[in-house]
Amino acid sequence: MKKIWFGCSAALLLLVGGVSADACTSVLVGKNATADGSTIIARTEDMGTAWAKHFYVREANSNPTSFESKGNGFKIELPKEHLRYTATPEWDVSEGAYEADGINSKNVAMSSTESGTTKESILKLDPHVEDGFAEDSSVTVVLPYVSTAKEGVERTGKIVEDQGSAETNGILFSDKDNVWYMELLSGHHWVAVRVPDDSYAVVPNMLAIQKIDWDDKENVMYSKDLPKFIKDNKLADDVKKASLREIFADQDKDNKYNLPRLWDAQRTLTPSNKREITDEKYDFFQKADKPVSVAKVGQVLSLHFNGTKYDTKTGSEPDKYRPISVPQTMEAHILQFRKDVPEEISGIHWLAMGVTDTSSFVPFYNGMTETPKQYQMGTDQPDNESAYWTYRMNDVYANSDYKNLKNKEILPTRQKVRKHLNQELEKTDKEAESLIKSDAKALPELLNKKAVEFSDYALKENKEMQQRMIIELTKKTPTKHNKKL
Repeated sequence: MKKIWFGCSAALLLLVGGVSADACTSVLVGKNATADGSTIIARTEDMGTAWAKHFYVREANSNPTSFESKGNGFKIELPKEHLRYTATPEWDVSEGAYEADGINSKNVAMSSTESGTTKESILKLDPHVEDGFAEDSSVTVVLPYVSTAKEGVERTGKIVEDQGSAETNGILFSDKDNVWYMELLSGHHWVAVRVPDDSYAVVPNMLAIQKIDWDDKENVMYSKDLPKFIKDNKLADDVKKASLREIFADQDKDNKYNLPRLWDAQRTLTPSNKREITDEKYDFFQKADKPVSVAKVGQVLSLHFNGTKYDTKTGSEPDKYRPISVPQTMEAHILQFRKDVPEEISGIHWLAMGVTDTSSFVPFYNGMTETPKQYQMGTDQPDNESAYWTYRMNDVYANSDYKNLKNKEILPTRQKVRKHLNQELEKTDKEAESLIKSDAKALPELLNKKAVEFSDYALKENKEMQQRMIIELTKKTPTKHNKKL
């Protein structure tokens, strides 16, 4: 890839204390593990501290049938017809769109990608393909063409087997009933597992899938020659009992870079499972102590070892491990399919621009046909209008006096915004249900209107908070003269 610093690569240079500048963290939750029967997939997208993301609705049948990546030259012929979908591309798409995450009009969600690292010894046997399937193209060539989460896995798998993968990546898919996690293990091999309905999984930039039931066709999928590849190359004594992570994953950076994030998330969702931050063994699927809400997933995506000596904001050893929420987070998303509402309003694309720890998640109905204008602007230069820079500046101000401003301003504002938007969602659900029965064609107009209202409210509250933070910070301006004079 031309922009090797794009995406969520775990293989980039390490900074002070072993913390990398770039990475993502994913959360997947089955429908019986959530508070309301929803399925949830979520992820932070981390790359740069001043790099705007946009948010669009791609109209059905607007993509060309012949696609070529601006990033690595990957080419593919696409079907003439495709579905409407949401997407969060880069502001600058000159080297690839990196649409990252979205929901299509068949209520299938995709989040791509969670980058990992494969052992060099494996890549010598099955190298990455330079112009193969890569992160910058993944959502664009998969999400608009699938009707179920499983179809998303199947389509991606076929592309990788036929044309190869340029990178080691994890990809998340969901629909109303199913959550799938897929890993691209090498140039042409992949594996995918269905998250059990009563469980969750957290993936922090590593190949995480361990042992699988090779015969469980309902819950496990993999490249057609994967068992043969393992056997022929003597990569395991017993293929049936082998851990794919042990075979494929380069684990050199896990102890400082990846596993601590897994520990932080699991201690938040399953505090009864007493583990140490240094533990190297874990179960991929976990059960939460309490039903998992959207707000709880948002909390996980904002973690930075809160309340420990490793807290990157207030701890005594802040540089020892890499946290989930970092200054390089450009956006975080929670893609939710709700159970007890009509299909037309089931999908919610929750989006937090900027750094998750100091931002607000705003809900957008999947049935809308246009995003608010503030989400369609922003560059690498600060501005006073875009959603990205509004939320990004929260972190800039808060870090100047973090402990005080986080408690006094950030948390109360986040709670106020979340409470208001949840109430408005409930009201809108009822209005939309009535409209679906009486005039379904008018639904997109209502959802577009609500998208603007939700966005405007959250932006207003956050901008007013920023004004209060500036005033608070001016009170702490250093003075050099005698204060008695």
